[in-house]
Amino acid sequence: MVKSDRWIREMAKNGMIEPFDSKQVKKGVISYGVSSYGYDMRVADEYKIFSSAGNMIIDPKNLKQDSFIDYKGKECIIPPNSFVLARSFEYFRIPRDVLVICLGKSTYARCGIVVNVTPLEPEWEGYVTIEISNTAPLPAKIYSNEGIAQIIFIQASEICETSYADKKGKYQAQKTITTARLK
Repeated sequence: MVKSDRWIREMAKNGMIEPFDSKQVKKGVISYGVSSYGYDMRVADEYKIFSSAGNMIIDPKNLKQDSFIDYKGKECIIPPNSFVLARSFEYFRIPRDVLVICLGKSTYARCGIVVNVTPLEPEWEGYVTIEISNTAPLPAKIYSNEGIAQIIFIQASEICETSYADKKGKYQAQKTITTARLK
C-alpha cells in the first residue's frame, strides 16, 4: 500500500527523513517536501561530474575514481549527453516493512534530464546517491538544495525475511556520493 502525507509526517518524527519539510515548498524553487503520497527530496550541493577523458569504456566492476571531477556549488552544469552523481540533501532511514521507489521530477524531465535512483530497500539508511543524466545536446543546469525526485513509500503486507541491513548491503549508511563498487 502506498503511504500518505499523514504517514510520512508521522514517520519523519521518528527519524525516517532528516532534515524534513512537512509541507511542499515550491515558491521560486523546484518543489521539495511532503506531497499527497510521497516526498520530494532535494539534491545537495556536492557532485561528481563524469569526465570521459582517458576512458575507453565505463566498467561498473572497475570504475576509475579519476573518471569524476568533484564539484560543489549552488548549481551544477551537466555536459551534453553525460551525467553526474549527486547525493540527497536528506538522510533516510527506511522501515523494515517499506520499499521506496524514486522517480525524477517532471520539471527536469521536460528538459531532457533523467534521474535514476534504485529502490531504497527495507532497513536501508543513508544519503541517496542520485544519477542525473543529461540526454539533451546542450548543457543542462541542476539547482542545488532544490527538488530533484519524488520518493514513494510502499508498505508491504508482511515483513521481509531479509532486509538490506541484515545482508549488510555495500551501500548501507553512506554519507557521501558513492560510486559503483563490488562488495
